[in-house]
Amino acid sequence: MITLHHLEKSQSIRILWLLEELGVPYEIKLYDRDPQTRLAPAAYKAISPLGTAPVITDGPVTLAETNAIVDYICDKHDTGRLRPAPGAPERVKYLFWFHTSQGSLQPLLTNKFVMMAMQARAPFLVRPVAKSLVGALDQAFFGPRLAALFREIEKALGESKWFAGDDLTAADMVMGYSMELCVHRAGMDEKTYPNAYRFLKQMREYPSYIRAMEKDGKGTILL
Repeated sequence: MITLHHLEKSQSIRILWLLEELGVPYEIKLYDRDPQTRLAPAAYKAISPLGTAPVITDGPVTLAETNAIVDYICDKHDTGRLRPAPGAPERVKYLFWFHTSQGSLQPLLTNKFVMMAMQARAPFLVRPVAKSLVGALDQAFFGPRLAALFREIEKALGESKWFAGDDLTAADMVMGYSMELCVHRAGMDEKTYPNAYRFLKQMREYPSYIRAMEKDGKGTILL
C-alpha cells in the first residue's frame, strides 16, 4: 500500500489530492515543520531522499518529485481518466501544463520566495543592499517571466474549464498548488486574471480536493 509522507504546507497536497480523487487505499503520515526554521523535521528527512516534499513509499519503493510520483500512482491506479492518451485532443495541453508547473512556474515562485526571505532576514545594515538586489532581480528576471506565464495561464483557462480541457486531469493537480502561490506571493490579482481565480474557486470546491484538505488538517497549504 502507498504511504504518503505528508509534510504540512507543502507541494505534498498535490499527491494527497490525487490519491483522494483516484479513491485508492493509502496511508498518510503527517509531519509538522520545525516551528523555528520552517523546514522539514529530521524524521521526514530520514525518509525523503532529497529532504523535500512530496515523497511516498510503496513497499520497497521510495519516490520523491511531484511529477514522478503522479506518474507512478497513475501507472498503477488510473485507467486514463487523469492523463489524456497519446493522440487525444487534450494530450498536448495536458503535457504542457503538467510539466510547466514544475519545469517553469514552481522554480520561479520558489526562487522569488527565497529572495524575499533573504531580504527580510538580512542584517539591518545590509538590508538596503539586499532590497536593491532583490528588486533588480525581480524587475529583470522573475517579474517578466512570471507575467508571461500568467498571461498564458489566463488564456488557457479562458478556452476551457480546466487546463487540458473540460475535465479534471493530473495537470490541474500539479498546477493547483502553484496557482495558490501565484496569488499569495506573485501578485496574480483577480481583476487582471479572472479565469485564474475561477480555476482556484472550482478547485477549492472540488469534492476530492475538499477531502484532501480535511486530511491535511491545517486549513492552508501555504507557508
